[in-house]
Amino acid sequence: MKGIVYKSTGSWYTVKTKDGTFYECRIKGKFRIKGIKSTNPIAVGDKVHFELDDKGEENVGVINSIEDRKNYIIRKSVNLSKQTHIIAANLDQVFLLVTLNNPTTYTIFIDRFLVTAEAYDVPVVLVFNKIDTYTEEETDEVKYLAKLYRNIGYTCIGISAKTGKNVDKIKEIMIDKTSMFSGHSGVGKSTLINAIEPDLDIRTAEISQQHLQGQHTTTFAEMFDLSFGARIIDTPGIKGFGIVDMEKEEIGDYFPELFELKQHCKFNNCIHLDEPKCAVKEALEEGSVSWSRYRSYVQMITGEEENYRIDIHGEKK
Repeated sequence: MKGIVYKSTGSWYTVKTKDGTFYECRIKGKFRIKGIKSTNPIAVGDKVHFELDDKGEENVGVINSIEDRKNYIIRKSVNLSKQTHIIAANLDQVFLLVTLNNPTTYTIFIDRFLVTAEAYDVPVVLVFNKIDTYTEEETDEVKYLAKLYRNIGYTCIGISAKTGKNVDKIKEIMIDKTSMFSGHSGVGKSTLINAIEPDLDIRTAEISQQHLQGQHTTTFAEMFDLSFGARIIDTPGIKGFGIVDMEKEEIGDYFPELFELKQHCKFNNCIHLDEPKCAVKEALEEGSVSWSRYRSYVQMITGEEENYRIDIHGEKK
């Protein structure tokens, strides 16, 4: 039997077949030793083959193979374990929710996410949420950020999941696609999903005033079918985003604006640090490459973890 994984809880996988039936499946023990290095060999969005459990239990199965993935989003844990985790697979697009405060989304996090998405061929839409709560100065910061990323080629949408402003724009680009929502805890993923499809009633929680972070309301990634012909994958909030399996020479290729300039560098193996006649460094001085993006790039190739943050003007915090 064939189906798509709609939910993963680590040991059990909810699989939906073409006729709309859901099966609770486990994986064969040997599945884990096929060279898959992530903590989860199977992710939400995966297309799998399974057989019914021989114990005769209804709608219970065992997954025995996985089809090749079109793409996936993978991250490295930023804790000591350094394990990798596939968040979701076979995506048409990802909406990365960004908030200026409550909680703050720093550009280093955005850039790490975008680099991974570029590397694994996943289109990203940046969604600036909670625009109804910002002061005039904060609104200017959001406009600055949106312009910065639009100039690179990313779609940016300012919304308020709470008031519904521009939620229709999100819905429009979701039709007939499988989309993932991601971002820090508390950025409003669940509120936005509920605004898009109120009948789902995804659990939300208030921001913790003590730590200014959202409560973890989504424990596992889960996919939902929506009434207007779309599928959405809701994911747990993530604090840090470690990049996976990239050589430092290739990281710049996943910054579209750096990749475009690379051909004009004197050396074809230039990594834009201290080399002479570097087109990226020249563009940086001229202001056509943003300092915050360049700082993110340097942090990634020098192997620094997210032990400091970068604000929108490229300053360390």
